[in-house]
Parts: sequence; C-alpha cells; structure tokens
Amino acid sequence: MAAADNPLVRRGVTRYGMRLGARRFVAGENIADFLPVAREANRRGFSVAATLLGESIRDATEATSVTDEYCRLLQAFAQDKVDANVAFKLTHVGLDISPELALENASRIAAQAQATNNTLRLDMEQSGYVDATLRIYCALQERYGCAGFVLQSYLYRSDADLRAMLPSAPNVRIVKGAYLEPPSLAFPDKREVDENYVKLAELALSHDGYTAIATHDASIVARVEEFTAARGVPKRGRFEFQTLYGIAEALARGLVDRGYRVRLSIPYGSFWFPYLMRRLAERPANVAFFLKNVFALR
Repeated sequence: MAAADNPLVRRGVTRYGMRLGARRFVAGENIADFLPVAREANRRGFSVAATLLGESIRDATEATSVTDEYCRLLQAFAQDKVDANVAFKLTHVGLDISPELALENASRIAAQAQATNNTLRLDMEQSGYVDATLRIYCALQERYGCAGFVLQSYLYRSDADLRAMLPSAPNVRIVKGAYLEPPSLAFPDKREVDENYVKLAELALSHDGYTAIATHDASIVARVEEFTAARGVPKRGRFEFQTLYGIAEALARGLVDRGYRVRLSIPYGSFWFPYLMRRLAERPANVAFFLKNVFALR
C-alpha cells in the first residue's frame, strides 16, 4: 500500500500536519518558518537552495504572487546574510500560461538576485518543458548573468543539451530525473541512468562553468570525488554537492567534513503534502519515521 493510501498516514497528516514527519523534509509553510531553518543549516556548514513548493499554475495573479515571494526571499537573504539562493520551476511562475509570462516573472526574480549579489536556478520539469526552460535560461543568463539550470540524466537528450551549453561556461545542476517518461525519451534502466549521470558530471567538470552534483547516491559521489581529485579540480569554487533537506544526512555531513561545499535543497510552503508523500514513498525508513511520530502524538 502506498503511503498516501494508508488510512493511518492520511489521518495523521490531516490531524497533525507539520507536527509530524513533514518537519523533517519541509521548513514550514512561510518565510518566517523557513529562515531559522536556513540559518541553522548555515551554522552547520551547509549552503541552502530555497524552493517554494508548487508548480503548474494556470492563474496569472497566482504566478505573480509566487514571483513576489521569491523576490522577498532574496531580499531576506541579503538583509540577514543567509547563505542561500533560490530554485524554482517555470510552471510555478506562469509557463503553462505563456512562455512570455514565465520569462517576465523569472526576469523579475533574476533582477532581484543580481541586485542582491545572488543566484537563481531554473528547475527542470517533464521533457516537454526542456526546450522552453533552456531558452529562458539563456535569456536570463545573457541579461543578468546569475542563472543556472538543471539537466536530467535519464533523458537521452541531456548529453547534447549540455554540449550545446558548454561554450557559455554554464551553471548546471545534474540530477537523475523523477518524472515518468517513455522509453523513447528516457533510459529505462537505472544502471544506464547512473552511468549517464557520471558521464554528464565528468563532461561538465572538464569544462569551464559551475556544476552542482545533486544526488544521494554514495557510489556516484565517490566517483565524482575520485574524478575531481585526479584532475586537480578544487573542492570549492568549481562545483558543489547538493542533497535534499532531511535525506542522506550522513552523506551530506561527511562531504562537508571533507571540505566540500554542500547545498541543502530546503522546500517550504502550504503545498507540502504531495512533497511529503514523495519522500515517504522513496524509502521504507521514511515511512517508519513518520508512523513513529503518528503514534507518539496519539
């Protein structure tokens, strides 16, 4: 039975909300909740990527509100000297309404990032959004110089997409990919996805730019460590590791202790329930943690 279909889980989430396991993976529902979590992450040696949960907005007023929230976040980071940037999906700022609206809203965020000496990253969504996302990234980078993007190693096209970007010394985050895609577009076998991930990482790290290695896979982390050490790539300044808040904490801690820059992706917002269900579905240990909290509050 999936976590979202478990009656005990549903009742616990509905009744107790953030008091339960959501707090392990989500930093509350608003900026006031988020900032103390980000400061604590900084205190422990981590950088932060802030994400307001949500996507696929089809109302222009709502997309504007999301844009305003990201601008407020960047202002708060500058004011409080928090080591954090922002990452967001273009469908959260209007891409499903029109590419023009998404570019307009993303440009407002980029202008704020530039003004506060910060950066932003466009998260990648389903394969149908890749071209629009890369076009908007290029437009933002040309005008503001503070944008990054994401490539997914399970898509066949990602190698060509990365090679096309290499002359501009891109800021790229590499992930495996989590959306359901057909075998005509994506590697169906995990081993192939992993091998393509390493291939993309090594290609990016062999060229100018900045690379974010976003994974909880210890074997991939080890291969990146070996590759960068063999080629004299410094532990800071050319790349960083990224992990999700509340996931693979020992792995992330070990990387910090070994001198690498590690950025925790910390989400917040009122749409935390679907995000929590994804985290519970990933590992049985996460479900056990959540149910333990349910019983503790009964």
